[in-house]
Parts: sequence; C-alpha cells; structure tokens
Amino acid sequence: MGNSLANSARSKARLSVGVVLATHNRPELMRKSLASISAQDYDGPIEVVIVFDKSPVDYSLERSTPLRTVRTIANTRAPGLAGARNTGILALSTELVAFCDDDDTWLEQKLARQVHALESSPDSEVASTAMKVIYNGTESVRCAGKQHVGYQDFLNSRMAMVHSSSLLFRRQKLIEGIGLVEEGLPNSMCEDWDLLLRASKRHPILHVDEPLIRVLWGGTSYFYHQWDVKNQAHQWMLEHYPDILTSKIGSSRVFGQLAFGHAALKNPHNALGWVRKSLKSNWREPRAYLALAVASGLVSDQTVIDRLQRKGRGI
Repeated sequence: MGNSLANSARSKARLSVGVVLATHNRPELMRKSLASISAQDYDGPIEVVIVFDKSPVDYSLERSTPLRTVRTIANTRAPGLAGARNTGILALSTELVAFCDDDDTWLEQKLARQVHALESSPDSEVASTAMKVIYNGTESVRCAGKQHVGYQDFLNSRMAMVHSSSLLFRRQKLIEGIGLVEEGLPNSMCEDWDLLLRASKRHPILHVDEPLIRVLWGGTSYFYHQWDVKNQAHQWMLEHYPDILTSKIGSSRVFGQLAFGHAALKNPHNALGWVRKSLKSNWREPRAYLALAVASGLVSDQTVIDRLQRKGRGI
C-alpha cells in the first residue's frame, strides 16, 4: 500500500507519455514492440494506443494498471502509416506522444532519458535518440554526433539515425504547431522526413545521442523494394521543400536517390538524367555512382542495398 502511494505521488510529477504503435499484419513483431514499451523504466504514466491499419483490431491486447495502459483501435483516417499515426495522436490526451513502428523495439532506458532531456530544455518540442540497426543478424550503431539537429541538417540529409521510432513530441506542440503527419505522401513514404523538416524549422530536434532503439531493416519493411513509391515520394519532397534545392549536398543526395530508384526499376535513360543532375550539384555524391553501376548492369540493386544495410546505411 505504501509503495503504491509513493509510486502514485511520484508519477504525478512526471510527464504523461502516450505511445502510438501503428501496426499492419505483423502480430508477432508488434508484440515484441509492445513488450519493449511496457518494459520501460520510466516511472511516469505510459499509455499505449495500438492502431490497426487495414487489419482486424485485437482487443485481447488491452490492459490497464495505475501507470501502464494499452488500448487497441482501428485507423479511422487515410489508410497507411500516416493516417494510423494521426489516429493514435488524436486518440491520446497525454502531455507527450511517441511513435514506435511495429517491427522496432526500445531499450528500457529510452523514455526516461528523453523525458529528462525535454524537462531540462523547456523550449524543445521534439526529442530523438540514436539507433541500433539490425539487418540479417548484423548490428550497427548509428549516432548523429550532436545534441541538436537543425533544419539545415535535414536539408542536407535525412539524418537516418533520427528514426521515427525514437521520436518523442510535446503533444500539443505537435497538433497545434508542427502539424500532424502528412497523409498525402505516396504510401506514407518520407512522412518522417517531412515531419522532421517542419519540426526543426520551428526548433532544433533535441537529440539524445545514445542508441536507445533497435530498428529492424530488411524484408520486414513495407518499402523494401518499392522503388516507384520511393521515387514519387522524393519528387514530392522536392516539390514541397524547395529549400532542399538550396543545399548542393542535399539536392545531390535526393537526385542520387532518384537515379538509383530508376536504375533499380530498369529505366537507364531516366537514371542517367538524374545522375547528371546529382553530379552537377555535388560530384562526390556516392549514390550517383552506385546508380551508374546498377544502370550499367555491373551490380544489382539488391547487392548494393544488402552491403549498405549490413553497415546500418541505406540509399
């Protein structure tokens, strides 16, 4: 009884955290994600909303204790990851809101480290962490090497180590200032980059540069070989964020991604056009040379992706 009262009093002083766990037909992986959220050593209240996207809702997962709650709901907005995340954000009333993909997991110190960082930085609206990438049995650590990631950083690079499964927002700032997740992107591709650009333009992202999440790459990703979707999304980003074109490094990177995507789709003519644009912006851009190798048949796109992802990197 005494311990219960002490825990309750302590939790009143801690920020409440809501977690949006969007899922689509990956029940075993999703349960591992949920277990890692439930195992957090954060001593404040955590409410998890599992949003089922284009799949039946599993109500058996619901539970409630004084500091931990799990609810299950259906995606009521646009089908896909963006709509599912927005459904979860709007279903919560917590002070903070976090995302966790259904094939990723958190280390137990993740939330406690981030909440402490946000409490120590009242102007910050978003906190992230570094990550461990798991790919075909190999593990790589990706860190940012900095404590704040700004708008220019995201124009130059997607900053892959600032992964969506690490993001923790002040919920009202997300809804009323940054804005909800963009549901108009093709198949929700690049939705995290779009969100980070909007957020970092207001305030730099507060980054806890410790690998506190595990991100599963490879065949579990719904975007693994969807090069047409990736191409559409990257062109959407260029249209909606002309500031990317002001960065020679950033524009060359996106042009190189488009070149590689077209090469993977066996469209060498289009690939070479984007290669020329990429190298004109920055002759050092490696994606342009990788696209050339794939377009010429020297190597397959699968081989390139496999070697990159073993090092925790991607196109």
